Amino acid sequence: MIKDRLPISLVLADRECRGIEIAKQAKIPTVVIQRRDFRQRPSLRDEKFTIAFVQCLIGYWIARFLGKPPKFQREKFTKVLAECLLEYGITHLAMAGFMTILSESIFTKYGFAGRILNSHPSLLPAFKGETAVQDALAFGVKVTGTTIHIATPKLDDGPIIAQEPVRVEEGDTVDTLWERIKVVERVLYPKAIRSLWGFQ
Repeated sequence: MIKDRLPISLVLADRECRGIEIAKQAKIPTVVIQRRDFRQRPSLRDEKFTIAFVQCLIGYWIARFLGKPPKFQREKFTKVLAECLLEYGITHLAMAGFMTILSESIFTKYGFAGRILNSHPSLLPAFKGETAVQDALAFGVKVTGTTIHIATPKLDDGPIIAQEPVRVEEGDTVDTLWERIKVVERVLYPKAIRSLWGFQ
């Protein structure tokens, strides 16, 4: 999007990634809000040993023993992210490769309803969710693609702004197909942003 000369005020990610490095090279402000920092882990510091705390502590160690990750604090993550966006004066959001599902408050409490675009590696409404490319291959479709849509509280379900098909080639793997989808998405996304929001 940088080479398309769209007005980018901030690049924010939930982990270190290539997009952050590209933004830094282009002198665009960057923020990383690590998703892993929002895993609920009981702390012995300043805790009273209430029944609820003991249940939390037991649940945590059972989860660790079974190899399950601690519960993600989605609302807390969303709050920190939204406050960061507001601090930078961000009014519109274009999400790409951002795999953390935000809580409904981003649309209601923080006022981003209708102002968040999302890219998805399928021709929605087919193959929603994070395994869209795998699912398309498993189903055996001959054509999949990319969709740019307005994000809503319901996952991959907002109004569609633009779509572009991508042919599934013989011998495709998840990686090869996804790379071709990304190539198409990089062209389609800036066009969708301009057509919807009128940014020049």
